Amino acid sequence: MRLSVLDQSPISEGSTGAEALRNTIDLAQLADGLGYHRYWVAEHHGGAMLAGPSPEALIGPIASVTTNLRVGSGGVMLPHYSPLKVAETFSVLAGLFPERIDLGIGRAAGTDPMTTRMLQRDRDRPMPDDFFDQLAELIAYLEDRFPDEHPLKRLAALPGLPEAPELWLLGSSPQSAIWAADLGLPYAFADFINSDGAQITRMYRERFMDSERLLTPRTAVAVWAIAADTDEEAERLAYSSRMAMTMLRRGRLIAVPPVEKAERFLKAEGLLDKPPGRRLVLGSPDKVREGLEAAAEEYGAEEVIVVGITYDHGARLRSYELIAEAFGLRAHLAAA
Repeated sequence: MRLSVLDQSPISEGSTGAEALRNTIDLAQLADGLGYHRYWVAEHHGGAMLAGPSPEALIGPIASVTTNLRVGSGGVMLPHYSPLKVAETFSVLAGLFPERIDLGIGRAAGTDPMTTRMLQRDRDRPMPDDFFDQLAELIAYLEDRFPDEHPLKRLAALPGLPEAPELWLLGSSPQSAIWAADLGLPYAFADFINSDGAQITRMYRERFMDSERLLTPRTAVAVWAIAADTDEEAERLAYSSRMAMTMLRRGRLIAVPPVEKAERFLKAEGLLDKPPGRRLVLGSPDKVREGLEAAAEEYGAEEVIVVGITYDHGARLRSYELIAEAFGLRAHLAAA
């Protein structure tokens, strides 16, 4: 089973977005040395909690300071953008870093309705729901699928050729699985958003149509996980993200709070001993390994992408280090 990282560039209370972005570079370098397979950066807009609105701007710096990792977007929220611009940007990245760039595409807004509107060039009308058409156009650019007489044919001469990014479809709903299966694309499911998705990935595999880009279905699952030296410490570290996510559901975007502040909040709200409402794989390294392996088996996934947010950057580094040790990633990297 492959292990990868999804980094949302969290901003801790009392810190800055610039520091969060530098922490992303720091974690990527650690993940590279530990033997993780790929490193994806997310797209979120207009909030105090996450500093990653532009994955395409982060991928190049990450790839330039790492050696073994595949680096990509988890993901680019395509409804905000021109498919041609996305294709050109990721072609440049693929040309600079051959066989290392992933283009994960998502359908969600990654923000609130007002920010979504402000991201649009045309704000006089609602954004059309034409994601599948956008995706088809993007694939046509990346794979030069326009007929010779098509007026857009010349635009498929992308700047990074002959290199190209590896295209993934991301999702947490049945519709994304249907599109990924029908188009023959690898599919990454966001368990950290919807932990009841095993039947969705099963449908993806059953419906999958082999294509020139992929002969058999390929599934990854992104799971929320924090490892620490003890189960109790991992539970405590998770208080910070639990408070931040609780406030997000209430419509308030806050920076990631310190553990002690989050513990007081959760206790006052009567949430400390209640289930968090989604899958959290927390504990010692062996316990987290068991939890991630169970999630992979449940989803039929060949790869687990680990998502984790802590207030302290050092604790987040340590979490990914402990997970890597539990799976023996360094030994696999050395053998490779």
